[in-house]
Amino acid sequence: MQPIDQVRALLQDLIGGPDTPFLARRKQAEEFAAAFVKPAGIEIEAGTLDSVAVEWIVPDSAHATHTFFHLHGGGYVLGNPAASRAFTSAFALRARCRVVSIDYRLAPEHPFPAAVEDAVRAYRALLAQGHQAGNLAVGGESAGGGLAVATLVEACAQKLPMPSSLIAISPWSDMQCEAGSFAIKADVDPMLTRRSLKEMADAYLGRADPLDVRASPALADLSGLPPMLIHAGSDEVLLDDAIALIDAASAARVEAKLVIFAGMIHVWHMFHAMLPEADEAIDALCAFVTDKWDAAEVSRASNIKQKRSTDGTA
Repeated sequence: MQPIDQVRALLQDLIGGPDTPFLARRKQAEEFAAAFVKPAGIEIEAGTLDSVAVEWIVPDSAHATHTFFHLHGGGYVLGNPAASRAFTSAFALRARCRVVSIDYRLAPEHPFPAAVEDAVRAYRALLAQGHQAGNLAVGGESAGGGLAVATLVEACAQKLPMPSSLIAISPWSDMQCEAGSFAIKADVDPMLTRRSLKEMADAYLGRADPLDVRASPALADLSGLPPMLIHAGSDEVLLDDAIALIDAASAARVEAKLVIFAGMIHVWHMFHAMLPEADEAIDALCAFVTDKWDAAEVSRASNIKQKRSTDGTA
């Protein structure tokens, strides 16, 4: 049995099928989080950013200033930072950065735009604490990938400085749930269906318009956003959402790249302990983010040198 087949079997045991109602999945997400074993060399601490609950993951080798602002998946109706620790802890260790994972409010108890409001408020608070935008990266998986883009679209509208990079893993970027991949990939996606996503979209949106770009950032003007790296699996119903997002980035002339991993499923990164393709994907994300941090550092140093030259100082 191939590693990806083992993951598929595990998912069948965990969620019981891609159409399992999301309220039942909440308990499963809690069980998944409880099974996480903290690797050596990191500390996990609870905190807040302007009253928004967050979780900090800090490796012993963390860079003094580099921080990854993370938004977890779960269709806006389940999940939390703890359920994403398999990814965030690996990312923190490999990128040698701090990770702050945002515990935004969930629907249906807190419908749209609560998640966007919480994410933007937390991002603004991080900046207010003195974190330089060039030392930040923003990203997330699934709904968190779409939310990461929506957060920066709204932050840009509010004229907040942009981070050095943006990553979106298997992003859910269009709440209309009408893309062709819902039908084409229905037989190979073990986690999601159009029906399950539509249920979550309805719970999240309430009476809001699915065309609102804060809910469906693939429909937004992405002008002004930072360089973006998008990952998607070839065997997921949200494949077209990733393609729609890269198309929107290209239309806005945003530096962006989409990588589609053959044979992979939704957010396979979570299974890096079992999947070599997940290890490869996380390493690629870390390389992208650290490269953009390094570029921001070079740009800052150049600007300081130029200012000193202009001012006539040493």
